[in-house]
Amino acid sequence: FCEFSSSSCMYKTLERYRSYNYKECEANAPLETEDNYQQYLKLKTKVEYLQSTQRNLLGKDLGPLGMRDLEQLENQVEISLKNIRSTKNQMILDQLFDLRRKEQLLQEANKGLKKKLQEVGSECVPQLSWHTDTAGPSGSTSHTEPELGLLQSLESVPPQTGYHQAYIDQLNNEQITQHANGDLQGWI
Repeated sequence: FCEFSSSSCMYKTLERYRSYNYKECEANAPLETEDNYQQYLKLKTKVEYLQSTQRNLLGKDLGPLGMRDLEQLENQVEISLKNIRSTKNQMILDQLFDLRRKEQLLQEANKGLKKKLQEVGSECVPQLSWHTDTAGPSGSTSHTEPELGLLQSLESVPPQTGYHQAYIDQLNNEQITQHANGDLQGWI
């Protein structure tokens, strides 16, 4: 028992282990080297073939090819085109499906918002009309309330850019009044 735990015996045991493993590796090394070399040759041949095929598919080095090779090349090109078109169509269909799903979600959200808007009532709806009533004692103007709901009135009014004509008329009237009174403090 003491023999296995002493440092000299442990050293000898490790040396025997190393020498055994090293001899085994040396015996297997030529076989592995030969296998690796054979695999290298196969891969090299395959790479050369694939590079040649790629050049042929790109329209290069077609001179030495016979009729049969050209027909095979044409078939490969046609099959590749079919695969590309199929993949492209599938991607477009997937995108279309996703967009339709998003459209449905947005329509459902829109319905929910319309319902909430109708529940709130017309008194809480922001004013959309540019028409003005008579000016109050403070000089401010009050807007008329739209008779239709917010969404209905937005659908019936075409979009406009710039200022509404009633607003421009109001600004012009204020400018004329200020010039007549000689009062330009509002602008300064």
